[in-house]
Amino acid sequence: MASIQNADEEITAINVTPLVDVTLVLLIIFMVTAKLITGQGIPLDLPKAKTAGATQTVLNVSIDAQGSVLANGNKLGSDAELKNRAREALKADPELRTVISASESARHGKIMHVLDTVRDAGITRVAFAADKVAAAP
Repeated sequence: MASIQNADEEITAINVTPLVDVTLVLLIIFMVTAKLITGQGIPLDLPKAKTAGATQTVLNVSIDAQGSVLANGNKLGSDAELKNRAREALKADPELRTVISASESARHGKIMHVLDTVRDAGITRVAFAADKVAAAP
């Protein structure tokens, strides 16, 4: 039998329905914005090693302080040369990874131009090399 409350009695139960509604709405907002935030960056596929004996073919592209581009240590004269070198390396190994190393004083625009050239050649697995900063004492 259901009990009937008097009008004089205080309500002691907490209604959690609005709390659950607000929480679910916030969860959906965070999920959508997190997907948008991660989609705006430069897609990088950093190398992962499943076994210690596995080797990966890597195309090393370097940019010095003057803006000269080197592929595996060989100086390149033009963007077409870089694109051809990247296509040849990709044909030799479809799992090719590219590591772009740039001097600290290299222009950002030059680095992005090299990245675009490599991606135009069909390479999608790109990583950027950096030196680890020493911890402050």
